[in-house]
Amino acid sequence: MNIGIIGAGHIGSALGVRLTSLGHQVYIANSRGPETLKDVAQKTGATPVTAEEAAQRGTDLIVVTIPLKNIPDLPKDLFAGVPAEVPVIDTSNYYPHLRDGKMPELETGDLTESQWVQQHLGRPVVKVFNNIYADHLENKGQPAGTPGRIALPVASDDAAAKQKVMAVVDELGFDAVDDGTLAQSWRQQPGTPSYGADMPADKLREHLASLGTERSEEQHKEYLANHAKAEKAMEDQGIKLK
Repeated sequence: MNIGIIGAGHIGSALGVRLTSLGHQVYIANSRGPETLKDVAQKTGATPVTAEEAAQRGTDLIVVTIPLKNIPDLPKDLFAGVPAEVPVIDTSNYYPHLRDGKMPELETGDLTESQWVQQHLGRPVVKVFNNIYADHLENKGQPAGTPGRIALPVASDDAAAKQKVMAVVDELGFDAVDDGTLAQSWRQQPGTPSYGADMPADKLREHLASLGTERSEEQHKEYLANHAKAEKAMEDQGIKLK
């Protein structure tokens, strides 16, 4: 496949390493230009390009993996001419304290993170790879059927795109679990029990079902509070997010 990755941070680089190792042609971009990606290219085997080129050359799959606050800064015509059937993956997470600042729609729960991204991109997106550590994404994939294989939730309003992405998740060495629509993707956001938990498929399905499909006000408050505590702990450890 031809895959474009917009964002060369931890998740983008991990995906670059794994996807090139599987024989895919990967084009990777950052906000500073391809000339700044020599180290990333050497590590991943991906071809450095501009964001526009990543979108145009990713004829089978495009991954947007940049800080949430930077989504509105992407070129408005980024997906001009990109066929509607090309899935666009969103890996983003909302970190209001450490990086993104407070976003009213996400604070009130009117939108999930990926609904917000989808609105800004003007394209249907598939939410995945947001709730696993980059190191685990790069190194903990296992063959199908392996006991304890890590499962990843996949959410989208586009059923066909979701199925294509779930096949890629499986190829990368993880069980893909359907997490419903983007409105239901709050179940895999920061602050929820599945975030960074590396659950196997049966436990992840059971957990998602236990949460229900409609996010209650109490659930939203609980997960925001959990995430705030996690951000404070990260800050105390000197962790900085770009």
